[in-house]
Amino acid sequence: MKVTWKLPDGGEITAEVEEGMNMMQAAVANNVPGIIGECGGCLSCATCHVYVDPAWREATGTPEDMEDAMLDIAEGARRPESRLSCQIEASPELDGLVLIVPET
Repeated sequence: MKVTWKLPDGGEITAEVEEGMNMMQAAVANNVPGIIGECGGCLSCATCHVYVDPAWREATGTPEDMEDAMLDIAEGARRPESRLSCQIEASPELDGLVLIVPET
């Protein structure tokens, strides 16, 4: 599936992502600036905070309780479309997904 990360400087990175990979792993593998993933995806750092493009919010779902709590400490202003990218898993339904990297 294809994913695009929109960067704070106006640039974009688009990559093919294997089904089952989470978006934090995909961002790190594709050198997306601003996505660090210090905890490796175990919901303990919030260094993979992204904004989900409005067209994709319903498809990506809403944060579970633990993710919701971690978003409170995420760098970049929390917004209704905030998610931790480690909690969004690549699937055929998300082909074309657009994620926005917050300014930090």
